[in-house]
Amino acid sequence: MKTAARGPFPVRVDAGWRRGGRKGREMEKKRIRMIVAYDGTNYHGWQIQDNGITIESELNRCLTELLREPVQVCGASRTDSGVHALGNVAVFDTTARMPAEKIAYALNQRLPEDIRIQRSEEVAGDWHPRYCESRKTYEYRIYRAEFPMPVKRLYSYFTYHALDVGRMREAGACLEGEHDFKSFCQTGAQVLSTVRTLHTLQVEEQGPDLVIRVCGNGFLYNMVRIIAGTLLEVGQGKREPETMREILKAKDRAAAGPTAPAHGLTLVCYEFL
Repeated sequence: MKTAARGPFPVRVDAGWRRGGRKGREMEKKRIRMIVAYDGTNYHGWQIQDNGITIESELNRCLTELLREPVQVCGASRTDSGVHALGNVAVFDTTARMPAEKIAYALNQRLPEDIRIQRSEEVAGDWHPRYCESRKTYEYRIYRAEFPMPVKRLYSYFTYHALDVGRMREAGACLEGEHDFKSFCQTGAQVLSTVRTLHTLQVEEQGPDLVIRVCGNGFLYNMVRIIAGTLLEVGQGKREPETMREILKAKDRAAAGPTAPAHGLTLVCYEFL
C-alpha cells in the first residue's frame, strides 16, 4: 500500500481504489467541514493538551466512536483556555458512509452539552481552513456595573470603572488597516510575520455591555485580548487614544496594555473568500 499526499492529510492509495471496485467504493475518503460552537469554560482550549480536556480531544473521541474509525480533526482557530466560539471551523477525513450533513445530528447526541456542531458538509479533498483566504470576527464583551452579574460572569469581563467609549473608539480606529501588530502579540509566539490587517474595529454599547468587535484576516497569539486590555486603559483615562500609533511603532509587547481575561472573548465566525 502506498501513501499519496492530498492536501494536509494523507490519503491511502491501493489497487482496490485504482480498479474502482467494491473495496475502493467502501474505503474512499471524503473531507468533512464542521461549524463548531462551544462554551470554553471547562476546557483547556482547542488544541489537545497533556494536562486537561480540550475541544479537539472531545471531537476526536466522539467522532471516533460514532464513525468507528480513528478520526483527528484540524481546527481553523486554536482558541485559548476559557475562550468561547459561535463558529469555529474544523475539518476531518473519513471513509464512513454516513452522509456528511447527517454527521452533525449524530455527533451532537454524543458530545458534551457545551459543544455543539452547527453544520456539517462535504468539501473538496484538498480544502483546508488554514490555507484559505478568510475573514475572522471576534468579540470581546465587557460588563459595566456597580456589582457583578452572576449570569454574565463566564462570558464577559466585569468592571466597575467608568469607561469613556468615545476615547476607546478613537483609539480603536488607529488599529484599522494593515500594520505590524508585534506589540499586540504575546512574547514568545512563533510566527513568520506579525503583520496583519484589521478590516474593522468597533466599540458598541449594548446597555450595560460594551462589545469590542474586531474583524481581520488573521490574529496573533492573544492579539484580541491585548487590544481589549489596552482599550480598557484608554477608556479609564490611563492612556491617550493617539498612543495606539506609538504602540504599533514600538513593536514591543511591553508597550501595550495587559492581556484581558479569556472568558470575555468569543470567536464569532469565519468568512471564506
